[in-house]
Amino acid sequence: MYVVSNLVKVTIPNYLSSLPIPDSVGGWFRLGVKDWLALIPPTVVVGGISYYSYQTIKKAREAGSGQINPCIRKDINKVVDFIDIEDITEKASLCRCWRSKNWPYCDGSHGPHNKETGDNTGPVVVRHKPAN
Repeated sequence: MYVVSNLVKVTIPNYLSSLPIPDSVGGWFRLGVKDWLALIPPTVVVGGISYYSYQTIKKAREAGSGQINPCIRKDINKVVDFIDIEDITEKASLCRCWRSKNWPYCDGSHGPHNKETGDNTGPVVVRHKPAN
């Protein structure tokens, strides 16, 4: 832990304070070749972080709005279903991927969804075990 503490509290601040960053716009024109070379590493780091952030935001926007439910009963505020356990004869597979055309029961739509997205979702299986 000392290494990290020293890096954050001493090494990085000392490195940043030693960079030849001018106080005025005209100072940039007075920098020498050695000064410009010293500015390359922090510029590359800031550029890399910026590029990575841009790509992350771009992927999030391309992925959509973040909604889980793409099409099931969008005309109501909240989708809620009640299934009486007595109505289940042996077992029931309930959809968790929100892609089933037989909602709330699973129809296997999670398979193509998982292939497309790399997800691993599957149904919730409810079993009814009658009393002995």
